[in-house]
Amino acid sequence: MYLSWIIPTYNEERRIEKTIRGVEAYLKTKNFDYEIIVADSASKDRTREITKKLAGEIKALRLVEVKNKGKGYAVKNGMLSAIGSIRLFSDADNSTSPQHFDKMQPLFSQGCDVVISSRNPKDAPGAGRDVKEPWYRELFGKAGNIVIQIAGVWGIWDTQNGFKAFTEQAAEAIFPKLKITGWAFDIEILVLTRKLKYKIGVIPVIWRYEAESKVNWKTYVEVLVDTFKIRWNLITGKYKGLGQNLQAPNVK
Repeated sequence: MYLSWIIPTYNEERRIEKTIRGVEAYLKTKNFDYEIIVADSASKDRTREITKKLAGEIKALRLVEVKNKGKGYAVKNGMLSAIGSIRLFSDADNSTSPQHFDKMQPLFSQGCDVVISSRNPKDAPGAGRDVKEPWYRELFGKAGNIVIQIAGVWGIWDTQNGFKAFTEQAAEAIFPKLKITGWAFDIEILVLTRKLKYKIGVIPVIWRYEAESKVNWKTYVEVLVDTFKIRWNLITGKYKGLGQNLQAPNVK
């Protein structure tokens, strides 16, 4: 199996079918084998029902049912249940279009272990957004990034975009060590990636703002609090099998 595509969900009945079909439409044009995994966090709506129904039509699709402990927990379980040589997770709204995987493949061929996407041109020229986000998201995002840079992952300006891919080896080394189950798991992934000395690649994306996004001001507060938890976990040696010093950035 070449590619496992993980989609974390929670109460996504309004858009999950469109998202799955969008991913499937892209993947079926490729000449490699793949699987699509919906990792659902105990949705209270029809998300699981819709996914199971689609699985009868889309043979590559399967549902992984997990407890409702946060997006990070869902992605972790999806990643560890996957069997692909490359394992990617993307958001349930396809705000980063599936076609961006085309940019990731050459970086894996060039020796990258982890390839992330960025909406910030400081990470990758050509990155951006189709429209500006609401003012509060712009404000919290810029303020939060300063904290993340200092306490988390220096040198990466967009840690949070939900479109990241890993080799099987990197995924199996990184995801079992995750302790953050919520939104800040992206930061923890990148911290561990550096600690384990895996090579990171970055692709630019044009990100589409989704009005139904579940990110709000509470999310930003949670991310900042968890960023300091990650730093504390490093200082106190909570991540087994890691050294004590952060490695310098190794980002294309």
